[in-house]
Amino acid sequence: MSAALEIRGMSKTFVHRQTGRREQIFDGLDLTVEHGELVAVVGASGTGKTTLLHLIAGLESPDSGTIELGGPDRTPRLGMVFQQPRLFDWLPALQNVELATDAAGIGRPAARDALEAVGLAKYARSYPSVLSGGQRQRVGLARAFAIDPDVMLFDEPFSALDELTARRLRLLAQDLWLERPRVGLLVTHNPLEATFLADRIIVLSGSPARIVAEHRIDAPRPRQPEDDDLFALHRTIVGQLV
Repeated sequence: MSAALEIRGMSKTFVHRQTGRREQIFDGLDLTVEHGELVAVVGASGTGKTTLLHLIAGLESPDSGTIELGGPDRTPRLGMVFQQPRLFDWLPALQNVELATDAAGIGRPAARDALEAVGLAKYARSYPSVLSGGQRQRVGLARAFAIDPDVMLFDEPFSALDELTARRLRLLAQDLWLERPRVGLLVTHNPLEATFLADRIIVLSGSPARIVAEHRIDAPRPRQPEDDDLFALHRTIVGQLV
């Protein structure tokens, strides 16, 4: 079976506006993600993790190479969870989610169902300004999953939260992921988060970024953060990053 996401020979260079200096982010990157697989890309700041997601989502264009998503016969529905939830402050939680379902041509009941799935049904009429950081990120998760995406992109989704809140939301994200097989790519600088959520981990290093290691995680889901095998793999990945 062909990969659901396939990147071949992708290169990307940015030119700094103030200095004119050219910085090559990727040089001939190859990466595949299979149907039903959640792949985590781990690397230090500046290794192009967010740029990778932007290229896949079509927010940026590669200089060369190809990105094939979903095959030639259909355009997949794509959901994205950002580091900051990027909510509209003048709209209550439910309407923030309904913006996504309306754009995707999905009935509005899906937005209410998604809010209920993330435990925020009673906050449907609350504005972002009165929600906690964790609650706002739950709205972001609801918005992404409400459209029942074929492809999910996670851009450091829990890095701005305290560890206790992040832990709760990782468990929630795992539950949402288990509802339906899809294609997923998570970028994070947190190896423990990657080992908990992913089926496979790719370690990026250097500039331009290159794949320096790859790990497959055989632990069945649902997983628990305290799993000794996950901690052991976490230590291995940390050693590859430092």
